[in-house]
Amino acid sequence: MKYLKPLLAAAPALVLMAGAAIAQDAAAPVPDKGDTAWMLVSTILVILMTIPGLALFYGGLVRAKNILSVLMQVFIGFSMISILWVAFGYSLAFTGAATSEEVGFLTPFIGGLSKAFLAGVDETKVVETFSQGVVIPEITFVIFQLTFAAITPALIIGATAERMKFSSTLVFLVIWFIFSYLPMAHMVWWWGGPSAYSAPTGYLFGVGAIDFAGGTVVHINAGIAGLVAAIMVGPRVGYGKENMAPHNLVWTLVGACLLWVGWFGFNAGSNLEANGIAGEAILNTIVATGAAAMAWCFVEWLTRGHASALGAASGAVAGLVAVTPASGFAGPLGAIVIGIVAGVVCLWAVVWLKAKLKYDDSLDVFGVHGVGGIVGAVLTGIFAAPALGGNGIMDYSVVPAVVAPYDMGGQVFKQIWAVLVCVIWSGIVSFVALTIVKATMGLRVTEAAEREGLDITTHGERGYN
Repeated sequence: MKYLKPLLAAAPALVLMAGAAIAQDAAAPVPDKGDTAWMLVSTILVILMTIPGLALFYGGLVRAKNILSVLMQVFIGFSMISILWVAFGYSLAFTGAATSEEVGFLTPFIGGLSKAFLAGVDETKVVETFSQGVVIPEITFVIFQLTFAAITPALIIGATAERMKFSSTLVFLVIWFIFSYLPMAHMVWWWGGPSAYSAPTGYLFGVGAIDFAGGTVVHINAGIAGLVAAIMVGPRVGYGKENMAPHNLVWTLVGACLLWVGWFGFNAGSNLEANGIAGEAILNTIVATGAAAMAWCFVEWLTRGHASALGAASGAVAGLVAVTPASGFAGPLGAIVIGIVAGVVCLWAVVWLKAKLKYDDSLDVFGVHGVGGIVGAVLTGIFAAPALGGNGIMDYSVVPAVVAPYDMGGQVFKQIWAVLVCVIWSGIVSFVALTIVKATMGLRVTEAAEREGLDITTHGERGYN
């Protein structure tokens, strides 16, 4: 009985504390199963883009004696980067200072190793989407971003197809992934979320450049690396003199179709939620791609007298690339214009610019991904404008967030600045990485091996009997 009075006296306080704890738990955001399921499906779709989509697209474009070498480079490259992403990639791309007092010189450009091997990331941790108070499991975000990290280096493979050593390719991709992809992903996409809009951010995010799904991080980044690699590795033996036409356009067209389908996860999944913006991103991905394919074929018909299957596939990929940064910002009409411009400009880059500059970008990585990415990044600044049917940019300094006043000229300048940063960054990293690989391992197979084909000389197999 002597303990009863103190307990009764403390009862009101205990009730208040329990009530506060319950209220706090109730207020904690919980992932919606629909959003989580959509992100898991989107992740699988992006994997479909790479294996088998990109692999088949590239495999059909090379000569028959090199199809397995390209498939292997894409397949093993995807596998390798996936492991590196878990080991340290995610941490370097998506961690950093939590407050302005903790910001160091490198914080805007690269993260830290606090989440190496996904330390502290389990099924209970969540990350905020682009809506205040809406979250998804962090592990889901990790694997979604893994697919972006894995496909980007794989894109570069097409630039040096049919003559670069398998081992040298893998070592180059590792160096480039660490010093080009991870910093660009951090600069463009790292921020505190809508509920922490004043927290430190990546450099280009802080500048105000917008990139919904990877125009700079993925396509310009890989396209510039492809151009540098094509020049430094040198042209294929017999380039410009021997027939180097694609050996199987059926594989290429099938690969393009798989890329298109997988790209819905790439673009719409980048919204991180299953809502109307994700739906609009899917619509934009359809119409921009269709417009680019038709534009490429139409110009081809005007200039060459026919519309080719290769042109249709190439135009479609150009449209996919160009709409990527704008997919959640532009409206459908803006996406169509972006697709048309990309189809025409990328055709010019592939047919005229490459011939003029005389570099051997085997599968037109720069002409489609580099040039298409630049077109899309700049036009995003125009067609994100609400006056042109775009969604504008959210102002998270107010609750609930509203669309901020839009300055088209200022936004286009920010987009151009982001493009320049990406071009310079990727160009320098690619040059240094290739120089290191060349000095230590060599870049090319022997001329005899190249003439016989990399399938048999590198892998001891043939794609066809």
